[in-house]
Amino acid sequence: MTRILKAGARRGSVYVPSSKSAAHRMLICAALSKHGCELRSDGLSDDILATAQCLAELCAKVEFVPDGRILTRPQEKRAAGLRVLPCAESGSTLRFLLPLAGALGVPCVFRREGRLAERPLDALMHALTSHGMSISSKGAELYCSGALSAGEYEITGSISSQYISGLLFALPLLKGESTLRVSGKIESASYIAMTEDCLRKSGIRFEKQANTYRIPGGQTYDAPERARVERDWSGAAFFVCMGAFSDGGICVRDMNLSSCQGDRAVIDIVRRFGAQVTFSGNDVTVKRGDLHGTDIDASDIPDLVPALSVLAAGAHGVTRITNAGRLRFKESDRLKTVSGMLRALGSDVSELPDGLIIRGSGHLEGGSVCAANDHRIAMAAAEGACVCANAVLLDDGKCVRKSYPAFWSDYESLEEDI
Repeated sequence: MTRILKAGARRGSVYVPSSKSAAHRMLICAALSKHGCELRSDGLSDDILATAQCLAELCAKVEFVPDGRILTRPQEKRAAGLRVLPCAESGSTLRFLLPLAGALGVPCVFRREGRLAERPLDALMHALTSHGMSISSKGAELYCSGALSAGEYEITGSISSQYISGLLFALPLLKGESTLRVSGKIESASYIAMTEDCLRKSGIRFEKQANTYRIPGGQTYDAPERARVERDWSGAAFFVCMGAFSDGGICVRDMNLSSCQGDRAVIDIVRRFGAQVTFSGNDVTVKRGDLHGTDIDASDIPDLVPALSVLAAGAHGVTRITNAGRLRFKESDRLKTVSGMLRALGSDVSELPDGLIIRGSGHLEGGSVCAANDHRIAMAAAEGACVCANAVLLDDGKCVRKSYPAFWSDYESLEEDI
């Protein structure tokens, strides 16, 4: 159903949901722990539900409480036979849990939806099959069996940080010490830092020198019995960028200003664009400034590209976004869908093999946008409406459930910036 997004800047305040990047990691550590754990999460996206459902099949009991708590406790006895793990469209779920299935020695079939079966997995599969696992695909289903063995692992860091995180979750469980060497340029290093932080808080020991990890085997997870999942900078980025078009400003409340989340960089980047940014406790307020183009290296912040691209179109001058080639393998080919969205709204944009050149004019016209079943494109279209002269017609708003189910109610809670 087409959603009509009224043109014009907004003002007000929002509380964004908990970070799905943090929630994936905390859920896995909690599910592997020797005792029960209680996580508090504001909002449950489709991706987090997928990870929880897979963990319930794989290694733990998982219960959702209406007040926002997620309770995990060890399975008393694991059922025999093939486990069916519904990953939906979540790349994190698949790449984190595939090594874990091998570490636990549990035969599984991972069910993939949307473009997930098309997203790169070869490097991770090679590392796993070289150490005892058998993996095969049949259409959208991925079958795995066998047990991982400890030893020397090597994997490229240039395709996905999720490969490294998945192995870091699994290798401490093996019998014997393992080393993990990450070769090449490491993309999205901040996401690996999030995994390392979560492992340390769960009692997992490892040593890291340069890009090599030494990981003792036979370890037991001991996650905090109670923890809160911090709010999501990736979702906050759309409201932060909307604020840059608003004289009244938009306040994003209760954020962790010292978060390990790489997308916290959105604050520094909107300042570079010329927006006004102020802080009050853990609240961040962004208002209009003299917006101008800038250069953006997206190698560590790929999820920010849709939000920043709209901001670039609403600024004056040229913005160059580079090192973003991995966006072609997301829920959509995001370089293609972002450039298509901006052209539909009246922007001058060129698509490069690994980036975008956006020639901002300070405003957009409006028009019809295809979200391509991509949550970040739909949210970027809403941001675009804030700098358009005419309404934006969005073909699909439901896809925001993947990361931010309450996005439209939060967006509609904002007032017109008169």
